[in-house]
Amino acid sequence: MANKKLSIISGAGISVASGLKTFRGEDGLWEGYDIMKVASIEGWYDDPALVLDFYNKRRSQLKSVEPNEAHKLCAKLEENFDVTVVTQNVDNLHERGGSTDIIHLHGELNKIRSSKNKKHTVHFEGIQKLGDLCPDGSQMRPDIVWFGEEVPLLDKAAEIVQVSEVIIIVGTSMQVYPAAGLISYAPEHAEIYYIDPDPQMNFELSRLKNLRVIQKTAVEGMEIVYQHLVK
Repeated sequence: MANKKLSIISGAGISVASGLKTFRGEDGLWEGYDIMKVASIEGWYDDPALVLDFYNKRRSQLKSVEPNEAHKLCAKLEENFDVTVVTQNVDNLHERGGSTDIIHLHGELNKIRSSKNKKHTVHFEGIQKLGDLCPDGSQMRPDIVWFGEEVPLLDKAAEIVQVSEVIIIVGTSMQVYPAAGLISYAPEHAEIYYIDPDPQMNFELSRLKNLRVIQKTAVEGMEIVYQHLVK
């Protein structure tokens, strides 16, 4: 018999135990930077050098952190389920934790692309500079989906959620759209687990019949859900 389809919707909170800060801190900053200056298309147009410097630092930081137990448990679930991770994170900790099927809604730190053609991407782990040009003559930029840009993999993620029998929400407050709206595609019969130390119920979450809220950190919550699902 085929394994049940399980999708994991993850956000920055799952990487906190690895030493990465959440995308949007209480002060509205990300690693000390004004979010709109480094994570919006307007910010890129205003000061591309600042944006490149910011993502160079984030890329370098990735080399000093390791996946935590929550990432590893996401991967371990593949032994019992057909798992797809739909993540809002741009880090590679799910990959390094062992997950094999991952949709990065907001792009990836270790990729850069043409400013003109979003399909022209390359793997990159170094320091990006102004003047690094794509073969089409455009400045290479981080392959990140910024505020003001479409989320190209949103439809693919919605299709995955739509056929999932089990859904785990971990490390995301489900307050930032359009990603927060993905749960509205969940089948009526799906088992849904929402892990958050300070859970906030959005409109879609409040309508779910089979929702189990686990008020724990990502690591603690994933351990509980894993033990429950893999009896």
